[in-house]
Amino acid sequence: MKPSAMGPSFQDRVVLVTGAGSGIGQASALAFARAGARVAVVDIGASAAQTQAQIEAEGGVARSIVADVTSAADVQRMVRDTVAAWGRLDILHNNAGISSAQASTADTLEADFDRVMAVNVKGVWLCMKHAIAQMLQQGGGVIVNTGSAMSLTALPGSCAYNASKHAVAGLTKTAALEYAKHHIRINAVCPGVIVTPLLAKTPGADKIMDVLTGVHPIGRLGTVDEVTSAVLWLASDGASFAIGSMLSVDGGWTV
Repeated sequence: MKPSAMGPSFQDRVVLVTGAGSGIGQASALAFARAGARVAVVDIGASAAQTQAQIEAEGGVARSIVADVTSAADVQRMVRDTVAAWGRLDILHNNAGISSAQASTADTLEADFDRVMAVNVKGVWLCMKHAIAQMLQQGGGVIVNTGSAMSLTALPGSCAYNASKHAVAGLTKTAALEYAKHHIRINAVCPGVIVTPLLAKTPGADKIMDVLTGVHPIGRLGTVDEVTSAVLWLASDGASFAIGSMLSVDGGWTV
């Protein structure tokens, strides 16, 4: 896989992408590989291996790791295995996340709330925690968290998801301040509604598609490639002065 002539180069950088079995994570893993990176592809199931196979079919370098980001042991293992394979961890795209069922705050089920918070908040924190530990040892690194337009605003009927993505903003900004002087840059990308398998699986999404489209002044939903372009920029040396930013890629929604 030859690095693309367009966009930033990540030649020989070591990148770990969570939630890389589909959607934004898969597109990110492919884009990093096409830009020359060695990519650890992480997901909770067999889809990680499918992304690895796609990267390798294009001539890139990848390894797949099955891990649950809500498990400290799994997260430690995925970082350890990446470093064992390639000697370091330069970039983490901390992307794994899930949606929540459509329900008002009073009608949200406790089990649903706990599940969303476990993946979207605890999972993001655990991945940051163990990636940062490695990056401190090696003298620096970059983390790009996947937030959401709902890190910055809210929609009725999604209290768990809204709360979880606001928490990602808090985690991103706090860690960015703590580790900037240690040469670890931490930022987040905040997509609007993106056409992904996650969207298709969101309970009730088909019934509110017109509403979801309507909140974007651009008049359409976003694509994974549009988000991935922002992720790669935040991870690149060209974003060296970006610290703790929440980069909106949302078709004007939060404006």
